[in-house]
Amino acid sequence: MNAPIAVEFDVAIVLGAKVLPDGRPSPALARRVAVACALARADLVGHVLMSGGPVSHPVPEAHVMRDLALAAGIAPSRVHVEDRSRNTIDNARLSAPIIAAQGWGRVLVVTDSFHLPRARYIFARTGLTVTGFPARPDRPGAEWWLAHGRELFAFLKTVYRLEIVRT
Repeated sequence: MNAPIAVEFDVAIVLGAKVLPDGRPSPALARRVAVACALARADLVGHVLMSGGPVSHPVPEAHVMRDLALAAGIAPSRVHVEDRSRNTIDNARLSAPIIAAQGWGRVLVVTDSFHLPRARYIFARTGLTVTGFPARPDRPGAEWWLAHGRELFAFLKTVYRLEIVRT
């Protein structure tokens, strides 16, 4: 597991990832939730906000994530859901009102390490100051390393969307 952090956060926003056709979490989704649950059990985060809508499966990613967190022993009062987002820009935009309504100020974003730079950029462009916390597989395989290359193109597309098109 990743090294613990020394600062407490009001909330960890866990960014969604693929739900498999049979409704099970993908390894990325399970990994992100496991990291957030470890942080919550260590009382480094007060709450977890699962962010992800129905992208590749009719069940929203956030619902699968919530179920994983509850099964891991995180108290229901600490688990929150944003279940409409379909991408990282939506994660930021749709999580912001929840964060404001709850009065959370110290925000941690949990996602795969290769995705963190883009996620932090998007959250900043949405007006949220966040710290990132990486989720990494114990034994990264070819798919993990290929994701780094895909992320470069995703970052460029995001900059285009946010800075040029302003979507």
